[in-house]
Order: sequence, then C-alpha cells, then structure tokens
Amino acid sequence: MDGHIMSTGKVAAAVGLGVGAMLIVQGGDSAGIGYHPVWRETGLLGAPARAVVCIIAGFSLLAVVWLYRLLFCPLELLKALEDVGYIAEDGRSRARAANEVRRRRKIGELPPVYPNGWYRALDSHMLERGEVRSVTVLGEQVAVFRGQDGKAYMVDAYCPHLGANLAVGGQVVGNCIECPFHGWQFDGNDGKCVKIAYAEKVPEFAKVRCWPSCEVNGQILVWFHCDGEDPQWTVPEQQEITKGEWVYRGRTEHFINAHIQEIPENAADIAHLGHLHTPGMVSGVDLRYTNSKIWEFVRHDWKAQWEPESEPNKHCSQMLVKHALTVFGHHWPLLDVQVVARQVGPGLVFLLFNHSFLGRGVIMHCVTPVEPLLQRVSHTIFYQSNIPPLVPKFILRAECIQFERDVMIWNNKKYISKPLLVKEDSAIQKHRRWFSQFYSENSPRLQYRHDTLDF
Repeated sequence: MDGHIMSTGKVAAAVGLGVGAMLIVQGGDSAGIGYHPVWRETGLLGAPARAVVCIIAGFSLLAVVWLYRLLFCPLELLKALEDVGYIAEDGRSRARAANEVRRRRKIGELPPVYPNGWYRALDSHMLERGEVRSVTVLGEQVAVFRGQDGKAYMVDAYCPHLGANLAVGGQVVGNCIECPFHGWQFDGNDGKCVKIAYAEKVPEFAKVRCWPSCEVNGQILVWFHCDGEDPQWTVPEQQEITKGEWVYRGRTEHFINAHIQEIPENAADIAHLGHLHTPGMVSGVDLRYTNSKIWEFVRHDWKAQWEPESEPNKHCSQMLVKHALTVFGHHWPLLDVQVVARQVGPGLVFLLFNHSFLGRGVIMHCVTPVEPLLQRVSHTIFYQSNIPPLVPKFILRAECIQFERDVMIWNNKKYISKPLLVKEDSAIQKHRRWFSQFYSENSPRLQYRHDTLDF
C-alpha cells in the first residue's frame, strides 16, 4: 500500500510538472498565462531556464512529500510470497522459483494443519461501517462486514441459495449482508436469512454459517475449533491501545510457505538467535551474504529464555529477550532493549517494548493459516503517541529485516517430526509438547498438496 500511494504521488507530480513545463515552454502571454514578474526582473525569460525552474520545483515537491511520509505516516510493507526467501537463478523469475520449491520440497510427517485458536482476519481500520471484505482463513472463504451498528461480523462467503460470493458485490443492509445474486439477506448475528424479496416465506433452515469473532486491540479476530466448540479463552486487551495512549504506526505482511507450528517454534529455538540474527541489519536478509566480512563491524547480541505459563493461562507462553548492539566492538548501552514476547494461543504474539529512552509500545505478531502450508504473517505496531513516529517505524523495519531471515529458512525447510537434538535444544521439545494442546482428535490433517502455485 505504501509503495502504491507513493507511486501515485510520483505520477501526479510528473503529470503536473509536464503540463506546467509545456505551457511555459510554449511562451508567456501567447499561452495566456503571462510572465511572472520575478522572471522578468531576473531575466529568466528563456524557455529552457523556465523549464529548469519547473523541474527543480517538481523535485522539491516530491522531496517534501517523501519527507512528510517518512516522519509522520505509518510504515506499511506488504510482501507477496515470492518476494522473500527464494533464490531465482538461471534467468527464472522469483514466482517460478517459489513454485518450484513449493512443488519439489519434501514436507515431512506433519502435525494437523489448523490448530484450535484465535486468528487475525483484518485490522479494524481496514473495514469501514457498511463495508464488506473477502478474506481467506483456514482454507475457507469468508465475508467480513461491518454492520450499521459498528460491529464486525463474519460469515461463510458462499450463499446457500446458488453459491454466489457474498463478499463480491454483496451489500450491507442494517446488520445483514445481502447477496448480490438474488438479494437474499442474512443476519450477521446468527446467519439466518431474514428476507427474500421475491418469496412469500423465508425457509426456517435458510442460513449461512457464522464464525465466532471479536474485535480487540485494533484487530478483527476469528475463532476456529475443529469440533465447533465455543472460544476457550479470550484475547487480552491492551489497555494503552483502547485508551488511545498507543497509536497505530505501521504494519508488515508476509506469506510463509510452511506449517504454522514452524513459526512460533522459533521462540524456543534459542540457539538460532546467535547464528541467524547476530549479523547487523545492514547485512540484509539474503542468507548467502549476511555473514559477509564487509558488515562484521555491526553485531547483535541476544540472550533469551522461553517458558510456558501455568493455569489458568496454559494457552500462553513467554519469551524473554535481551538485545545488545556492538559497533566496531563498542557496546552501545542506549540501544539495549528488553522484549517480553507473550504468545496467546497458536496465532497471536504480543511483543512488548519498554525502553527508558525509546518509549513503550507493542508489536502484534499474528499468524493466520490461509491454506495448510501457507501462512499470512503480519506485524502491527502501536506505540506511544508522544514518541516521534520515526522511532516505532525504525523498530518495525528492524523487526522486518530479522524476520525475513527466518522466512528464507521456513520457505525452504522440511518439517522433521523427530528432530536430532542436543541438550541445549531441550526447549524445542518442551515447546512442541505445549503447542500440542491446540490440536484435537479431529483436527484436519494434510491429505494432499497442490502440484503448482500460480502467482
């Protein structure tokens, strides 16, 4: 989104610049615009000189817009699956490389693909009152709409009448979603059909499936349980967000070609921090080059510990992370950061920052299965409103760089159900035992996989 807005601004500026230059080059009074007095006084009456002035003014305007976005606008980095973690060689496109890896990679003996829990569907600001959006979650198409009461509702996307997609052309009527095909209206609260304009009577059994959902911390979340059980825990509310003390400063989004369990398991894999994430951010995300000697002068040092929580919060776990930065061997205490990463269920993690100089805030790390081996991962940051936006945007960008190094691993690895571990890896097995609580006897397993994935 960020790139799209910026490219639109560039196009508009270029068009305006071109039109202005054309009028000026055509000549003062004959074009009906007259010469500016300053140009008369300074002698800038020649067409080339006036064109140069216009070009400088245009680029100055672009610079002001860029600076404004840098300092005040949220950072939004939305990546496609093929954008990160794949190596395109021999003239292949990244999309082709991603397709080939997905088709040929061994997937191993997998756990169930959809754990029971809460998952992010949308950010609240992405759904206006009276608007409907199409979302893919857990292998299903759902229609998410906001009723006139301001509440977000979530129903199966396909109308039970003749299968039209309610999210594609459907209209919000009160707190109902109206099918674009025949105008059947379904109540967002229970999914029952409440009106068929051309029918004498609405059948009692006419309804669409409703998904349990909630809206908290600026996000719309959906509950999944393979046996249709009601939510077994609530998502904790971050009071600073609710009260407006912390404000939205940006979001990143990635698509990961892996089993969902691989992603949170990183929290218990302490050893990988020292190897994968020690090189400085300036060394980039391509693992072929991150350990280059050119960038050895910047190093990240990590200390971490992972532990599950006890009842009544056994669905939660915590990772305590201490980060230090060294530049040319010199430790910079001002950039020492302690982060508490609290995982709530299989798909939500709250990364809480509390720094005496940089301020306080949270990154909400959300993993939502799109299909069995495709995860949509978002990082949404809320930060103190009185801290310059450049600070949380830098933090989010730094998190994005470190995360994309993991993406390159996940997109190309095989899941190993019985890994060869050493004593120092004991937390990994402990994490797998903790994560198994989100599977039930009827949790869906991967029965087949697509041979291709087209972008």
